[in-house]
Amino acid sequence: MELELLGISTWRWDFDGWIVAAGILCAVAAALLGNFLVLRRMSMLGDAISHAVLPGLAAAFIYTSSRNSLPMFLGAAAVGILTAFFTEWIRGVGKVDEGASMGVVFTSLFALGLVMIVQAADHVDLDPDCVLYGSPEYTPMNTVFLAGWEVPISVITLGIVATVNAAFVIFFYKELKFSSFDPSLSTTTGFSATLMHYMLVVLVAVTAVASFESVGNILVVAMFVVPPATAYLLTDRLAVMILLSLVLACVSAVLGHLGAIAVPRWFGFASSLPTAGMMAVSTGLIFSLTVAFSPKQGVLVKFVRRRILAWSTLADDIVGVLYRREERSKDSRATREILRSLLLADAFSLRMVLRWLRFRGELIRHGERYELTQQGRARAQDLVRSHRLWEQYLVSQAGLDEDRIHDKAEKWEHVTDLELRRRLRDETNAPRIDPHGTPIPDERAEAE
Repeated sequence: MELELLGISTWRWDFDGWIVAAGILCAVAAALLGNFLVLRRMSMLGDAISHAVLPGLAAAFIYTSSRNSLPMFLGAAAVGILTAFFTEWIRGVGKVDEGASMGVVFTSLFALGLVMIVQAADHVDLDPDCVLYGSPEYTPMNTVFLAGWEVPISVITLGIVATVNAAFVIFFYKELKFSSFDPSLSTTTGFSATLMHYMLVVLVAVTAVASFESVGNILVVAMFVVPPATAYLLTDRLAVMILLSLVLACVSAVLGHLGAIAVPRWFGFASSLPTAGMMAVSTGLIFSLTVAFSPKQGVLVKFVRRRILAWSTLADDIVGVLYRREERSKDSRATREILRSLLLADAFSLRMVLRWLRFRGELIRHGERYELTQQGRARAQDLVRSHRLWEQYLVSQAGLDEDRIHDKAEKWEHVTDLELRRRLRDETNAPRIDPHGTPIPDERAEAE
């Protein structure tokens, strides 16, 4: 019933279930390794190897005239190692950055691989589109019997690769962690960072090859990078990052296949979209949402936090200005125009903050004038006391001139709490006036 609500009325677990299983296994296998590619700032390496292994595939096809998995793996692993070796060699000899050296290697090898594939396609059963885009829709059609179950070959292959990758990450977790964050320390403690690098490269190559026929090059490249990068935005703990990347990869695979079936029907089309492409799109959508709404690094979240902080600072400045006016003339009333000219605030922000202060009961509006309430005056008193204590501290303890202290005190007054005010008071011997000769308000908490 739930699937029918999405416009999916032809779902079959013995068909669609295997497609999703292949996508999940590919996503898990790639994301496990992708975490360390992201941490090593080598995200491009997954893309490079995924393209660069094409000569190895073509050579295996030409030599064996078959698509046997073992020659494919051996050819891909060999070219994967050569890719890493040539990348390091060009970076060292040519003294260019790693991104440039990878670009030279993978474009050259990819071009060579395409030429070889075109030649091989005339002699063996090899579809270049299958290598690039995959054919997950045909996963359930190529099966073998395993323990009495009819299981697709690609699911078995991807399951083995995912298991090997998981075992590699589990058994070499500490070594991968050390070599990713500090290769020099890893080498000095007995773990060869170079060996870990090449082992990772070989598994990336094998994972890419295992994914070519079932899900294609495009999806495996996306799964190498996007789920780990998304998890990286959500946590700063490696173990949690790995687990999150696996969950996100699985969710992307499931949503991708569902979207491939349902989205065209929402717009009245009968045919489905490519499953591999929609899985990649799903990873991109999840990443985009994370970029926008990540609790720590989300763009929109940061914007809202900055706006709230700016408005909070403006609210402090407003009550502070009215308090100082009251000190000078026994009248704290001021118009919005006066406040704007004194605070240099934009009209929208000033209007919003004035409404917020009135809602909190710190301001009263009399026509076009605003006046502090008792609650607003209490807030302003703490703010002004913080400001003048900081001024006294900067002169008496830091030795600054009086004409250089106002701007610094104005910044710190907004983040000074009761405990810090008490420490400032003690450090400055409980002054009654600031360096400009202005009385320092009493501490409300102590007076009460």
